[in-house]
Amino acid sequence: MPYSAKDLRDAANAGVISPADLERLLAFLASSAGQGPAGDASPAAKFDAAHVLWYAGALIVIGAMGLFSTLAFTQMGGRALTACAIAYAVGFSVAGHHLWHDKNLRVPGGLLIAIAVSMAPLAVYGIQDELGWWGKFGKPGTVQDFYVWVKGSWIFMEIATVAAGVVALRYYRFAFIVAIISVALWFMSMDLAPWFSGMAHADFEMRRRVSIWFGLAVLAVAWIVDYRSRNGDFAFWLHLFGLMAFWGGISASEGSTELSKAVYCLLNVGLIVIAVILMRRAYAVFGAFGICLYLGHLADVVFKDSLWFPFSLSLIGIAVIAAGLLYHRNQRAITGWIDAHLPAGLRPRSATA
Repeated sequence: MPYSAKDLRDAANAGVISPADLERLLAFLASSAGQGPAGDASPAAKFDAAHVLWYAGALIVIGAMGLFSTLAFTQMGGRALTACAIAYAVGFSVAGHHLWHDKNLRVPGGLLIAIAVSMAPLAVYGIQDELGWWGKFGKPGTVQDFYVWVKGSWIFMEIATVAAGVVALRYYRFAFIVAIISVALWFMSMDLAPWFSGMAHADFEMRRRVSIWFGLAVLAVAWIVDYRSRNGDFAFWLHLFGLMAFWGGISASEGSTELSKAVYCLLNVGLIVIAVILMRRAYAVFGAFGICLYLGHLADVVFKDSLWFPFSLSLIGIAVIAAGLLYHRNQRAITGWIDAHLPAGLRPRSATA
């Protein structure tokens, strides 16, 4: 349950805890939240005007130097693009370091560091373009195409982005940097397919399989981060993009039998169960989409024009609602069982990803 400092002070005023215990408790909570001298955690997410403007500005800068760059920008040449990326990275790193350490403004400082990390693919693109180091797959296009098209030549840009993000996280514990890493990993999951197939354009089935296994690997990393992280939700983006790769690959499967489609539905039910147990909402979202896809298949193919299908589906919906009521009635016992059997690092903290 979330408690505010006011709640704790009210408890002290009521005699539940002593004033000395109150001050020690507040100091400990401030330190663990990254607000005290020993704090090094990513600050808690907020939704106010300042935070919206900070994040929006960061996304605009990142987009300007990548997704929304024009052909004229690319025509600057590889050497100029690399110099531009390095200048941006250095400038934003210096400014971010100043805000982070000198001004104790962790959110804008961390966002500036994240912008610096996002310059890595542009810098590597410029080097490859200048030296012609595109490998066997050839030049994949302009800088903007990195965010649009799938091709094996992008892999070095993605590796550089992940490496830059890991180094940044070593010194600045800011969760949004993991978003930059996660996007690069997601792109990598698609761009690895040509390397496995040996062709510039791998077929759809190869991409689907690579996406599934790569998504599972990212999810495994997310659980490790979840287990080891004590402050800040650094695993959020890994869960999200890992699910995109894994669930997308599974959903794109062309199962030829109704049994395989039913197994797909059960898999999505399992995602919802994971979401309930571990309070990771992203799993519930993808699981719900998958179940809806399966129900749509039943309505459109298996029970097409069947009078009984809507009534049967209604009964299933009622059963789901009844299961929700049953869970609500026994929520305390279920929560106690989860806390007793899950490792401390994986116990539900809040409804996050």
